Amino acid sequence: MPRTSAIFQQLTSLTTEKRNPRSRRIDTLGVPGVLKVINAEDRKVARAVQREIPYISRAVGLVVSSFRAGGRLIYAGAGTSGRLGILDATECPPTFGTSPSMVQGVIAGGRKSVFRSQEGSEDSESAGARDIASKKVGPADVVCGIAASMRTPYVIGALREAKKRRAKTIFLTTNPRATLRTKQFASLRKSIDVAICPEVGPEVVMGSTRMKSGTAQKLVLNMLTTASMIQLGKVYENMMVDLQMTSKKLEERAKKVIMIATGATYSHAAKVLRMADYHVKSAIVMIEAGVPAARARRYLKEGNGFVRSALALARRRDVRS
Repeated sequence: MPRTSAIFQQLTSLTTEKRNPRSRRIDTLGVPGVLKVINAEDRKVARAVQREIPYISRAVGLVVSSFRAGGRLIYAGAGTSGRLGILDATECPPTFGTSPSMVQGVIAGGRKSVFRSQEGSEDSESAGARDIASKKVGPADVVCGIAASMRTPYVIGALREAKKRRAKTIFLTTNPRATLRTKQFASLRKSIDVAICPEVGPEVVMGSTRMKSGTAQKLVLNMLTTASMIQLGKVYENMMVDLQMTSKKLEERAKKVIMIATGATYSHAAKVLRMADYHVKSAIVMIEAGVPAARARRYLKEGNGFVRSALALARRRDVRS
C-alpha cells in the first residue's frame, strides 16, 4: 500500500481542510436549506475575527510606522488570498487618496492569476521570493502574507525573502494559532513578526477556502488598511476626506462630505471645493475656520494632515472674526 505524501498528511491536519459536520447533508437540501447552512456558518466569521483584534492591532502599528517612514504595505498571496490582497490594495487610492505604490499586492502566477486560476503557481517558494525581490522590499516596508492553509509555498517564500531584507512581516491565516506553533511550522514562524489567525473552522464545502476563510481575510484586510489610514488623518469623523475626484460619483460624494462636516449648502460646498482645488480637507478647514485655501493647507500641514488638528490650530490663533 503506497504511503501518503507529506503534503497529504499536512493538509489532513489543517482545520480548513476538514469536513464540516453541520453541512454533511447539504446536498440533500433545497435551495433555502443550503442558504441557511451557509449563512449560519458565515455568522461565525466576525466572532473569529473579533478574537484576533489584539494581533490585528499590533499589525496596524507596524503598517502605520511603515507609512510614516515612507514605506509600503505589500500583500502576497495565491488564489483567493492573493486576489483579496490585490483588491484591498487597489481600493486604497480612490478611497484614501494614496499613491498606488503605497499599498500593493503580488499574486502567485502574476497578473493573469487575478482573472483565471493558476493553481500550480502557488507551489513555488522561489517565485514568492522573486516577487518580493522585484519590489525592492527594504526595512521601511511591511509584507503581509495571506494563506488560508498556512502552508502555501509562494507565501512562505515571500515572507522569508521579506524578513531577509529586514522588512516587517504579517501573516494572515484562517487555521488555528496552535497549529502555527507546531514543529512543522517552526521555520515559518521565524519569518513572522505578527500572526493573525481567525479560526473559522471547516468550510461548508470541504476545502473551499473562498468561503468563510475568504470572508475572514477580507474583514481583516479592511481593518488593516482602514485603521492605518485613520491613524494617518485620512478620515474625519467617519468620512473619507482624502478621496480622489476620479469620477463624477466621487466628486458628488466629496461635496456631500463637505456639507455634512460644515453645514454648508450644496452650492457653497461646490464653490469652496473648486477654490480648494478639489482638496476636501482644505475645503472643510476653509469653511469651518473662515480662512483662504493657502492658510487652510498650511494648518493641515502643521496638523500632520488631520482635519481636527488643523481646526484646533486655526481656533487657537483666533482666525475667526
